Amino acid sequence: MLDALRLDEVRGFVFDVDGTLAHRGHDGRAQPQPGAVEVLAQIRASGRSLVLFTNGSHVTAETMARALREDGVPVEDHEMLTPVESAISYIRRRYPDRPALLFTGSYARGYAGANGIIFSRGAMVTAGIAKVTGARPRIVGKPSRAAVEEISTRLGMPTDQIAVIGDDAGMDIALGRMGGSRTVLVRSGISAAVELDKLPERHRPDAVIDGVSDLLDVLVAADRP
Repeated sequence: MLDALRLDEVRGFVFDVDGTLAHRGHDGRAQPQPGAVEVLAQIRASGRSLVLFTNGSHVTAETMARALREDGVPVEDHEMLTPVESAISYIRRRYPDRPALLFTGSYARGYAGANGIIFSRGAMVTAGIAKVTGARPRIVGKPSRAAVEEISTRLGMPTDQIAVIGDDAGMDIALGRMGGSRTVLVRSGISAAVELDKLPERHRPDAVIDGVSDLLDVLVAADRP
Protein backbone atom coordinates (compact mmCIF):
# COMPACT_ATOMS: atom_id res chain seq x y z
CA MET A 1 0.00 0.00 0.00
CA LEU A 2 3.01 2.31 -0.04
CA ASP A 3 2.17 3.37 -3.61
CA ALA A 4 -1.01 4.94 -2.25
CA LEU A 5 1.04 7.42 -0.22
CA ARG A 6 2.17 10.80 -1.52
CA LEU A 7 4.09 13.11 0.74
CA ASP A 8 4.96 15.98 -1.60
CA GLU A 9 1.98 18.04 -0.40
CA VAL A 10 2.47 17.22 3.28
CA ARG A 11 3.80 20.15 5.33
CA GLY A 12 4.01 18.55 8.77
CA PHE A 13 4.52 15.12 10.32
CA VAL A 14 3.35 13.44 13.51
CA PHE A 15 5.25 10.33 14.62
CA ASP A 16 4.36 7.87 17.32
CA VAL A 17 7.37 6.82 19.41
CA ASP A 18 7.11 3.28 20.84
CA GLY A 19 6.71 0.69 18.11
CA THR A 20 7.33 3.26 15.38
CA LEU A 21 10.56 5.18 15.94
CA ALA A 22 11.83 3.04 18.80
CA HIS A 23 11.28 -0.06 20.92
CA ARG A 24 11.76 -0.24 24.69
CA GLY A 25 14.03 -2.86 26.18
CA HIS A 26 13.70 -4.44 29.62
CA ASP A 27 15.57 -1.47 31.06
CA GLY A 28 13.03 1.00 29.66
CA ARG A 29 15.57 2.56 27.32
CA ALA A 30 14.47 3.41 23.79
CA GLN A 31 16.16 1.49 20.99
CA PRO A 32 15.88 3.50 17.74
CA GLN A 33 14.38 1.56 14.85
CA PRO A 34 16.34 1.26 11.59
CA GLY A 35 15.99 4.45 9.56
CA ALA A 36 14.36 6.48 12.33
CA VAL A 37 17.20 8.98 12.68
CA GLU A 38 17.57 9.37 8.91
CA VAL A 39 13.84 9.92 8.36
CA LEU A 40 13.69 12.68 10.97
CA ALA A 41 16.79 14.30 9.48
CA GLN A 42 15.33 14.23 5.97
CA ILE A 43 12.13 15.94 7.11
CA ARG A 44 14.05 18.68 8.89
CA ALA A 45 16.37 19.16 5.90
CA SER A 46 13.32 19.73 3.69
CA GLY A 47 12.20 22.60 5.92
CA ARG A 48 9.06 20.81 7.04
CA SER A 49 7.94 20.47 10.66
CA LEU A 50 7.47 17.43 12.84
CA VAL A 51 6.34 16.39 16.30
CA LEU A 52 6.60 13.16 18.22
CA PHE A 53 3.34 12.36 20.02
CA THR A 54 3.33 9.67 22.68
CA ASN A 55 0.49 8.73 25.00
CA GLY A 56 2.99 8.46 27.85
CA SER A 57 2.29 11.07 30.53
CA HIS A 58 4.38 9.93 33.51
CA VAL A 59 6.99 12.65 32.96
CA THR A 60 7.06 16.05 31.26
CA ALA A 61 7.50 16.33 27.51
CA GLU A 62 10.88 17.97 28.06
CA THR A 63 12.06 15.12 30.27
CA MET A 64 10.85 12.60 27.70
CA ALA A 65 12.59 14.43 24.86
CA ARG A 66 15.85 14.52 26.80
CA ALA A 67 15.68 10.78 27.50
CA LEU A 68 15.02 10.02 23.83
CA ARG A 69 18.00 12.14 22.80
CA GLU A 70 20.19 10.25 25.26
CA ASP A 71 18.97 7.00 23.69
CA GLY A 72 19.74 8.16 20.15
CA VAL A 73 16.40 9.52 18.93
CA PRO A 74 17.02 13.16 17.95
CA VAL A 75 14.06 15.23 19.12
CA GLU A 76 13.99 18.79 20.42
CA ASP A 77 11.90 19.75 23.45
CA HIS A 78 9.43 21.73 21.31
CA GLU A 79 8.96 18.68 19.04
CA MET A 80 7.62 16.48 21.86
CA LEU A 81 3.90 16.18 22.65
CA THR A 82 2.10 14.18 25.34
CA PRO A 83 -1.50 14.11 26.59
CA VAL A 84 -0.43 16.51 29.34
CA GLU A 85 -0.11 19.33 26.79
CA SER A 86 -3.47 18.58 25.18
CA ALA A 87 -5.10 18.20 28.62
CA ILE A 88 -3.88 21.62 29.75
CA SER A 89 -5.06 23.23 26.52
CA TYR A 90 -8.41 21.45 26.78
CA ILE A 91 -9.02 22.64 30.35
CA ARG A 92 -7.98 26.22 29.57
CA ARG A 93 -10.37 26.37 26.61
CA ARG A 94 -13.39 24.80 28.28
CA TYR A 95 -13.00 25.64 31.96
CA PRO A 96 -11.02 28.90 32.08
CA ASP A 97 -12.37 30.09 35.43
CA ARG A 98 -12.60 26.81 37.31
CA PRO A 99 -9.99 25.04 39.46
CA ALA A 100 -8.91 21.62 38.24
CA LEU A 101 -7.23 18.61 39.79
CA LEU A 102 -5.63 16.80 36.87
CA PHE A 103 -5.00 13.06 36.80
CA THR A 104 -3.19 11.86 33.70
CA GLY A 105 -2.92 8.31 32.55
CA SER A 106 -3.26 6.21 29.47
CA TYR A 107 -6.47 4.38 28.71
CA ALA A 108 -4.83 2.12 26.12
CA ARG A 109 -4.03 -1.51 26.87
CA GLY A 110 -0.32 -1.11 26.23
CA TYR A 111 2.37 -0.28 23.71
CA ALA A 112 4.98 -2.13 21.68
CA GLY A 113 8.26 -3.04 23.31
CA ALA A 114 11.30 -4.85 21.96
CA ASN A 115 9.95 -8.19 23.22
CA GLY A 116 6.20 -7.73 22.79
CA ILE A 117 3.49 -5.64 24.39
CA ILE A 118 4.26 -3.58 27.50
CA PHE A 119 1.06 -3.28 29.52
CA SER A 120 0.12 0.24 30.54
CA ARG A 121 0.34 1.01 34.25
CA GLY A 122 -1.35 4.34 33.49
CA ALA A 123 -4.37 2.51 32.12
CA MET A 124 -4.59 0.48 35.33
CA VAL A 125 -4.62 3.68 37.42
CA THR A 126 -7.17 5.33 35.14
CA ALA A 127 -9.45 2.29 35.28
CA GLY A 128 -9.17 2.26 39.07
CA ILE A 129 -10.14 5.94 39.40
CA ALA A 130 -13.04 5.44 36.97
CA LYS A 131 -14.27 2.45 38.99
CA VAL A 132 -14.33 4.14 42.38
CA THR A 133 -15.65 7.54 41.20
CA GLY A 134 -18.11 6.33 38.57
CA ALA A 135 -16.75 8.99 36.23
CA ARG A 136 -16.04 8.25 32.59
CA PRO A 137 -12.44 9.10 31.62
CA ARG A 138 -12.06 11.99 29.17
CA ILE A 139 -9.60 11.06 26.44
CA VAL A 140 -7.33 13.96 25.49
CA GLY A 141 -4.43 11.95 24.07
CA LYS A 142 -4.47 9.70 21.02
CA PRO A 143 -7.09 9.55 19.53
CA SER A 144 -9.14 12.60 20.50
CA ARG A 145 -10.29 15.97 19.17
CA ALA A 146 -8.20 17.60 21.90
CA ALA A 147 -5.09 15.90 20.51
CA VAL A 148 -5.99 16.94 16.95
CA GLU A 149 -6.29 20.57 18.08
CA GLU A 150 -3.00 20.38 19.97
CA ILE A 151 -1.16 19.01 16.94
CA SER A 152 -2.56 21.73 14.69
CA THR A 153 -1.53 24.42 17.18
CA ARG A 154 1.98 23.03 17.71
CA LEU A 155 2.70 22.60 14.00
CA GLY A 156 0.92 25.84 13.05
CA MET A 157 -1.12 24.33 10.23
CA PRO A 158 -4.43 22.58 9.59
CA THR A 159 -4.31 18.85 10.14
CA ASP A 160 -5.32 18.06 6.55
CA GLN A 161 -1.78 19.17 5.61
CA ILE A 162 -0.21 16.67 8.03
CA ALA A 163 0.80 13.01 7.86
CA VAL A 164 0.43 10.80 10.95
CA ILE A 165 2.75 7.79 11.17
CA GLY A 166 2.29 5.14 13.84
CA ASP A 167 2.09 1.46 14.69
CA ASP A 168 -1.32 1.39 16.39
CA ALA A 169 -4.37 1.42 14.13
CA GLY A 170 -6.72 2.14 17.03
CA MET A 171 -4.72 5.14 18.30
CA ASP A 172 -2.33 6.60 15.72
CA ILE A 173 -4.33 5.92 12.57
CA ALA A 174 -7.59 6.83 14.30
CA LEU A 175 -6.01 10.12 15.38
CA GLY A 176 -4.96 10.93 11.84
CA ARG A 177 -8.32 9.99 10.36
CA MET A 178 -10.07 12.14 12.96
CA GLY A 179 -8.13 15.20 11.78
CA GLY A 180 -8.35 14.45 8.06
CA SER A 181 -4.59 13.75 7.90
CA ARG A 182 -2.74 11.32 5.70
CA THR A 183 -2.06 8.14 7.66
CA VAL A 184 0.69 5.52 7.53
CA LEU A 185 0.55 2.31 9.57
CA VAL A 186 3.96 0.91 10.53
CA ARG A 187 4.04 -2.88 10.95
CA SER A 188 6.90 -2.78 13.47
CA GLY A 189 4.68 -2.45 16.53
CA ILE A 190 1.34 -3.18 18.12
CA SER A 191 -0.66 -3.68 14.90
CA ALA A 192 1.94 -5.88 13.22
CA ALA A 193 -0.46 -8.71 12.42
CA VAL A 194 -3.73 -6.80 12.10
CA GLU A 195 -5.88 -7.60 9.05
CA LEU A 196 -6.78 -4.29 7.42
CA ASP A 197 -10.07 -5.49 5.95
CA LYS A 198 -11.27 -6.32 9.47
CA LEU A 199 -10.59 -2.83 10.81
CA PRO A 200 -13.41 -0.28 11.05
CA GLU A 201 -13.15 2.42 8.41
CA ARG A 202 -12.01 5.03 10.93
CA HIS A 203 -8.94 2.89 11.73
CA ARG A 204 -7.82 2.09 8.16
CA PRO A 205 -4.59 3.75 7.00
CA ASP A 206 -3.85 5.33 3.65
CA ALA A 207 -0.62 3.31 3.41
CA VAL A 208 1.13 0.47 5.22
CA ILE A 209 4.91 0.01 5.60
CA ASP A 210 7.03 -2.63 7.33
CA GLY A 211 9.23 -0.13 9.16
CA VAL A 212 9.83 3.59 9.36
CA SER A 213 12.91 3.23 7.12
CA ASP A 214 10.52 2.58 4.21
CA LEU A 215 9.57 6.27 4.35
CA LEU A 216 13.05 7.50 3.44
CA ASP A 217 12.86 6.95 -0.33
CA VAL A 218 9.36 8.44 -0.44
CA LEU A 219 10.56 11.54 1.41
CA VAL A 220 13.60 11.95 -0.81
CA ALA A 221 11.43 11.64 -3.94
CA ALA A 222 8.94 14.17 -2.57
CA ASP A 223 11.76 16.69 -1.99
CA ARG A 224 13.19 16.48 -5.50
CA PRO A 225 12.58 19.60 -7.66
